[in-house]
Amino acid sequence: MKQISLLGATGSIGEQTLDVIRSHPDEFALSAFSAGVNMDKAEQIIKEFQPEIAAVIHKDDAMKLQLASGRTKVVYGIEGLIEAAAYHESDVLVNAVMGSVGLVPTLQAIKEGKRIALANKETLVTAGHIVMKEAEKQGVSILPVDSEHSAIFQCLNGEDAKEAERLILTASGGSFRDRTRDELKGVTVDEALNHPNWSMGAKITIDSATMMNKGLEVIEAHWLFSFDYTKIDVILHKESIIHSMVEFKDTSVIAHLGQPDMRVPIQYALSYPKRLEHTRGSRLNLWENGKLHFQQMDLERFRCLDFAYTAGKMGGTMPSVLNAANETAVDAFLQRRISFLEIEDLIHETMQAHEIASAPVLEELQEADRWARSYVLSLLNKGR
Repeated sequence: MKQISLLGATGSIGEQTLDVIRSHPDEFALSAFSAGVNMDKAEQIIKEFQPEIAAVIHKDDAMKLQLASGRTKVVYGIEGLIEAAAYHESDVLVNAVMGSVGLVPTLQAIKEGKRIALANKETLVTAGHIVMKEAEKQGVSILPVDSEHSAIFQCLNGEDAKEAERLILTASGGSFRDRTRDELKGVTVDEALNHPNWSMGAKITIDSATMMNKGLEVIEAHWLFSFDYTKIDVILHKESIIHSMVEFKDTSVIAHLGQPDMRVPIQYALSYPKRLEHTRGSRLNLWENGKLHFQQMDLERFRCLDFAYTAGKMGGTMPSVLNAANETAVDAFLQRRISFLEIEDLIHETMQAHEIASAPVLEELQEADRWARSYVLSLLNKGR
């Protein structure tokens, strides 16, 4: 039985990971988790799964939760997050937290020899060169949880990756995929959060609408599969049935298909190399879909995707700045401080103002992250 540490247990990916564990009690057990500030859900998780470690953000929450948690040890802060991630009894870390806070716990878990099931994009976006080097050094596998990267991983199984010519990530297009840029003026937060295919958290849903989510996935794919950015393409595929594809040098294309259900790639990352039954999911009958549609991406329409390619190619601290600026701008939009299109403007201005440090160490990446957040806030405070 595999023991699982789960960071971000109360988020969308976290809850679906718990569902996978719940569905396969003979295969998986929850040994440690983090829950941020949602104490009601944290208490429910403790009662159901009886883990050894529970991590929260605030000390006061930890003290209250400890009183109700029985034998489960409750920890807090970044130190608590690291303790949960690298818990000695765990075999696999599922990193499903939101934001750059997931980086340091992941590095510690790698150093402790844990397999990493990665759903936290920022870990590779901001520090891919550090994370992949440490994973290679420790002999640790990093398995993708994102449906797109899981699809590529599965398409490459049994193949010589050197014979692959191109990775093709599919994108649903998000909430506003059928709108022109002019039609995006004045769109509301509620409209942006209405994703047509997937059930996700607020931040990821907004990133899907701006196409930043796909841009971050391009940078992730670069690190996960060691592909140059010129060989990573994105195409619009509204149905989200083909999750991604790999083209080989003989022009053959292998695609991964399935219903939009995040429990499938989560389960595969946990069970690999085995495949387990997924009795709660629906089967794919293509005749029920009738048609699948594809469209070339317009980088002028989806500027955030263009920003991500640019940041990835620049390298150094720029991807970290891209990510931090985006997080801060999206938060401002969710708070209704800026318009939807201003998300792009804030990211662009921040990237233009940044002086890149090449081959940065962890501390330089963290400083770039802090600088970008501060810069965006300064632009907001100026009333732009």
